[in-house]
Amino acid sequence: MRTVIQRVDEATVLVGDRTIGQIGNGLLVLLGISNTDSVKQAEWLVEKIYSLRVFPDAENKMNVNLQGAKGDLLIVSQFTLYGDINKGSRPSFVGAAAPELALELYREFVNLSRARAELLRDEHHKVRIETGEFGAMMKVASINNGPVTIIAER
Repeated sequence: MRTVIQRVDEATVLVGDRTIGQIGNGLLVLLGISNTDSVKQAEWLVEKIYSLRVFPDAENKMNVNLQGAKGDLLIVSQFTLYGDINKGSRPSFVGAAAPELALELYREFVNLSRARAELLRDEHHKVRIETGEFGAMMKVASINNGPVTIIAER
């Protein structure tokens, strides 16, 4: 699995003219799934995303995680993260998972994210999970904060 994680002030996903996912402060996660991925990669990445200290503390140092920042999570499937441009001018997507496997692992990633949010829930905040629509032509808009963009792969 390959992710691009962006710290955002806001992010939105549209399908057609309909908003299907939207967050304010939080993390936008673009998720690519390869044909060799399994639930193990999803579990590791979810834990890593929740523990990432990429939000500023009182001294403006990146020391605060998603829960501590009272942030939310927007997860968007993106098979093009496995686009290989080493040969020719058109990306090859042979490394990307077939749609059936990708959908299964995308759903598992989202479910693991929701379960982790539930575990971390406290009286001050519960991470809200929003998603894109798997397989749809989406428009993703974000206002990156920092900018802070991290690539994580497992």
